[in-house]
Amino acid sequence: MSTAAPNLKKQERLLQVILAPVVSEKSTYVADKHEQVIFRVASDATKPEIKAAVELLFKVEVESVQVSNVRGKEKRFGRFIGRRNDWKKAYVCLKEGQEINFAEGETK
Repeated sequence: MSTAAPNLKKQERLLQVILAPVVSEKSTYVADKHEQVIFRVASDATKPEIKAAVELLFKVEVESVQVSNVRGKEKRFGRFIGRRNDWKKAYVCLKEGQEINFAEGETK
């Protein structure tokens, strides 16, 4: 039982690491040119966690992970100034022949 409980907790953590794919003009360009996929990830996620989470969720092989912290923008609402939250973005480089297609909702 002691080996099953930590494995289950680790798997639960991996499911919470990836929040959403980033779909933008830049991300589709990067996907086509560099075989990378961009994800919005938890702000406390590490590179090994991101790699393991992508491999677990999408059943693909990951070559490398690059992480970028994105600062939240300052926004005005009338005379009040607010600030959006900071977030973390991960560029996941897939191995040769691997692909994640979000348009179809499945992997190839």
